[in-house]
Amino acid sequence: MDLQRVQYDCDGHPLTGWLADGPQDGPGVLILHQGTGVSQHSKDMATRAAGLGYVAFALDMYGSTAGSVEEAGALMGGLMADASLLRRRARAGLEQLARLSRGPHAVLGFCFGGIVALEMLRDAAPIACAIAFHPSFKKPAGSTGLPKGKVLMMIGDQDPLIPDEDRAAFRTEMDVAGADWQLHQFGGVGHSFTDPAVEQLNYPGFRYDAKADARSWSMAAAMLKECFA
Repeated sequence: MDLQRVQYDCDGHPLTGWLADGPQDGPGVLILHQGTGVSQHSKDMATRAAGLGYVAFALDMYGSTAGSVEEAGALMGGLMADASLLRRRARAGLEQLARLSRGPHAVLGFCFGGIVALEMLRDAAPIACAIAFHPSFKKPAGSTGLPKGKVLMMIGDQDPLIPDEDRAAFRTEMDVAGADWQLHQFGGVGHSFTDPAVEQLNYPGFRYDAKADARSWSMAAAMLKECFA
């Protein structure tokens, strides 16, 4: 399936997303990238979502792609320090998707994209559901609101980026918000389990898991079908 480069901006900051066309009258799925930025993984996930019959758009939160864990930390840190900026970047991507599909819309977040997905719900963005794979549950500075709506989070039980206290805080926030939420843990699985290229980073606890990748995608597809019914 061909991908189309889409140039857009947020607050004058140039961004580059990628569109994978499904049926032109189909619902839209926004792909929220990992901490490294838009990568082959983001494009592959957009292609996967389009294969389910949706219009999929991989947004760009940074304007560039990190070449190292340290560079990714700096790019992510700039947005984690400012919830308002993070929300505007996410809305800019959603607006692009809205121009290209009829809606309703849902988001699929990966790693840092999981933070963005939950923040979009706190910001009352017009999305049918927020789904995330190996997300972090940290909040950007200045975050407000409660993430009401349908929420599906899928994590590895050995993910070093999600300590027990963050998991507990997530559960508490979901219950207080009255969200329709699910949290699934895959035993023996680490961080970035959907990305075959992650082990090139040689970072402890980051590893691809084919079984968790397949199972989590099946769960996400079922949730999208439910949300778009």
